[in-house]
Amino acid sequence: MYNRENLILEQYPFEVRQTFKGRGALLCDSSEGLKILKEYRGSEGRADFLYQLLQFLEEQGQGHVDCIVRTAEEKTLARDVDGTAYFVRDWYDGRECDTKSREDILRAIRHLAGIHSILRTFPDEIPDYLQVQDDSLLLENERHTKELKKVRNFISARKKKNDFEMEFLRSFDAFYHKARSVVDLQRNLLGQNRESQETESIYGICHGDYNQHNVLFLRHGIAVLNFEKASYDVQAADLANFMRKILEKHNWNMGLGMDMLKAYNNVRKLSHQEMAQLYIRLAYPEKFWKIANHYFNTSKAWVCGRNLEKLEKFISQNESRENFLHLIGTSCEIPVG
Repeated sequence: MYNRENLILEQYPFEVRQTFKGRGALLCDSSEGLKILKEYRGSEGRADFLYQLLQFLEEQGQGHVDCIVRTAEEKTLARDVDGTAYFVRDWYDGRECDTKSREDILRAIRHLAGIHSILRTFPDEIPDYLQVQDDSLLLENERHTKELKKVRNFISARKKKNDFEMEFLRSFDAFYHKARSVVDLQRNLLGQNRESQETESIYGICHGDYNQHNVLFLRHGIAVLNFEKASYDVQAADLANFMRKILEKHNWNMGLGMDMLKAYNNVRKLSHQEMAQLYIRLAYPEKFWKIANHYFNTSKAWVCGRNLEKLEKFISQNESRENFLHLIGTSCEIPVG
């Protein structure tokens, strides 16, 4: 692998002084700054689009992003002798967003809002394969809801039930009802949006995986990394993803949640429709489904105690979660339940 990495790096117009092994990647101290070499498994067209997108963000002054570095032959991807694709990106020496720090959290939120604003002005055409269909999330949640019922039926049929299974059955009705109500709300809103044809404002290019690990605080500014999952979708999805991960760590603290919304709105105002989309993404009991799905797809004879811990934690946070959801739901005048 050492020779393979060096053969790949020789295709680039910079000198490598030193390399460091990372998780599935190689960090490089180069004559042009810190770089990272990583295997790439997407299409070449997607890589070319990502190159243009990241160049655009950098040109617009949105802090630091992990721009793709082209080879000496001006190619976005480099290939080894077996044809495996790799790309080199700019990298940064910084610290991850501290999920215990309110200041870090709000700075990351404001930065996301700024990126969203800039991405709405991206001038190039968005490839069809990056455009998420308006009913994709509805179809996904419908499928997850059916899977929840399937898990419930499976557990109910078991004669001897373990602690996880008993706890799952006790909590099932409440979360299944919530899942159904969110799906019904999605159908109604989707129908209304199609009739009014006013959904364009809620769409834009999304990061696709905006979380604390992909936000680095530098000596001067903030770096946002790993745009590989970028798509053209409801931008509130990025905000919901970040908020959910943070609020789960803070027991759905209402004050923190509202401060996060205020921080985003101070940079980029969320529309009524975007608030409804944020509610949908936070209200669907995705964590409950994930726990159930993990249980169903692993050995039922031995259930990891961690599954029960996660389930109990999710249940214990639900009252705080529902209080926060109620606040969001009433603010955008949608039925909550």
